[in-house]
Amino acid sequence: QVQLVESGGGSVQAGGSLRLSCAASGSTYSRNYMGWFRQAPGKGREGVAAIWTGAAWTPYANSAYANSVKGRFTFTLDVAKNTLYLHMNSLRPEDTAMYYCAAAQRGAVCGLPWTHLHYGMDYWGKGTLVTISS
Repeated sequence: QVQLVESGGGSVQAGGSLRLSCAASGSTYSRNYMGWFRQAPGKGREGVAAIWTGAAWTPYANSAYANSVKGRFTFTLDVAKNTLYLHMNSLRPEDTAMYYCAAAQRGAVCGLPWTHLHYGMDYWGKGTLVTISS
């Protein structure tokens, strides 16, 4: 089992920044694919950023971003703290959503598009709300 707890959400004006955190505990071994997802009111859940490593977490992780956040969001992993971060800059009103982190085995999600990535994730946090005002 893997437990994920997000924090760091809040309300900021457009152009501002936030850093979301996701504290992981439990058996993270082999859950080597981590993602940040968001769901806006009335919309489906979508992946925005992902990071993956070998069998165990290491600082040398690969990352990928959806086009909507590329260049503005950065996903980092602090192995010592078992914590994931989503650094969000140049925030826009359309970034308003509930943000979730999730974990999976990389083989279960390889090749899935951002719009379907959530179907392959095994473990989810409860989310943290981000509200961006214009």
